[in-house]
Amino acid sequence: MGVRRPIAPEKYRPSPEGSSRPTGADGSERAPRAVVAAVQLTGVSDLEFNSSVTELRELAKTLGFELVGLFTQKRDHFDATAYMGIGKRQEMRRFVEGGMAPEESADESSSTGVIVRAAKSGAARAKEAAKSEADPETRHADIVLVDHEISPSQARNLEIEVGCEVMDRTMVILEIFHRHARSRAARAQVEIARLGYMGPRLREQAKLAGPKGRQRSGTGGRGAGEAHSALDRQKIRDRIAELQKEIDAMDAERTIQRARRKERQGLERVALVGYTNAGKSTLMRALTGSDVLVANKLFATLDTTVRALYPESVPRVLVSDTVGFIKNLPHDLVASFKSTLEEAVEASLLLHVIDASDPGFERQIAVTDEVLNEIGAQAVPRIRVFNKIDCVGDDAEQATRKTALQVAYPECMVMSAKREQDIAKLHAVIVAFFQKGLVEAEIFLPWSAQQLRGEIYANCKVLEERADDEGAFFRIRGEADTVNGLRERFGRAY
Repeated sequence: MGVRRPIAPEKYRPSPEGSSRPTGADGSERAPRAVVAAVQLTGVSDLEFNSSVTELRELAKTLGFELVGLFTQKRDHFDATAYMGIGKRQEMRRFVEGGMAPEESADESSSTGVIVRAAKSGAARAKEAAKSEADPETRHADIVLVDHEISPSQARNLEIEVGCEVMDRTMVILEIFHRHARSRAARAQVEIARLGYMGPRLREQAKLAGPKGRQRSGTGGRGAGEAHSALDRQKIRDRIAELQKEIDAMDAERTIQRARRKERQGLERVALVGYTNAGKSTLMRALTGSDVLVANKLFATLDTTVRALYPESVPRVLVSDTVGFIKNLPHDLVASFKSTLEEAVEASLLLHVIDASDPGFERQIAVTDEVLNEIGAQAVPRIRVFNKIDCVGDDAEQATRKTALQVAYPECMVMSAKREQDIAKLHAVIVAFFQKGLVEAEIFLPWSAQQLRGEIYANCKVLEERADDEGAFFRIRGEADTVNGLRERFGRAY
């Protein structure tokens, strides 16, 4: 099988940039076939476990994999050697080689999975794997997707015993982020996370290679030399440092842009936050009339997009669409995207978008709250917006779900981003939130200064306008500083 690579090999990347794809019996390209492997630990409910497995399936589909099987197991703890017990690993091996069908609901007690293995060198394991790997032309699966983050040694041992490549949950998420990153900042942040993930895997490669062939000789081929893995790790550290400098420079630029926005009077900010694929981008498009990317896949949005609320209001409101959250989001990714998520920290209001049609929405709420706390946004006012209510059965079921949500979460909004009347209600709620602190006043503008009418309308809401022989009277509503500034400039106030 060769030395395991920390990021999905090109042959398993079904994206356009992949160098090749698995082929069928007739030589035509096909989607890589994947099986999901998941251990349900003691204390994890069936609902939570099933939601997590379903989520991994959706992640796999986002990568373009064809799902062909599911292997599950109940255990008190993960097998320290290869994640799942030996019996389940043998079942997976037989399926990969084409000898049996997967049992979708297969369970195995924790007592059957623990084994004691004779110690073997990494080189011996690699040699054994090369002999026993299933024929790639005839096997039923190309890759195993593990629904947890596992250690490099667990992944390698599982590969050897099952006979095909293994990607854990963290690797899957990193690969999706890599595919979807568009801006220079997002690409740099994702690369830092990927390199951080790769470091420990290089140490595992060094163990598998054994003591021979790892040393790079000194002058004339003599001397202790330096391990290839040590040089590779140094290259990774250097590259991370280089990328971090680029991100720091981009952060400084974004800080200046945010400061300029703050200096502008009558400008407020709303950030859309929530679980991935909850409908944030669809809601963003509906609220702003923009053409942001909308796709029914996980992590379609990685770059923060800022647009003005439409129709515009007083004060003017900017809406930010941020990267979605997910269970067990790699910590390095949270850290890498912290600068991007600062849009949420510095917003005046958060719209926490939740998928009302997902039976595991409570877990998604908890994950989002956890990430918001981690980035320091726990004190920002927020409105819970339960989206996708139109995906909940018929009208009667939707009404029942809406009532239950409103009872459980007072002051929440239950809606569909595809219904114009729901968007209008949310728009009114946002505007009302920012108009709570506004003041009303009346100012007078003589006929000789009517060229300033545009400034009044641009900075305040004009509630009424009337005129006499000397000029026009405007009853306005706006922020106190803005109103007071206009009154001082135009002098005659009532």
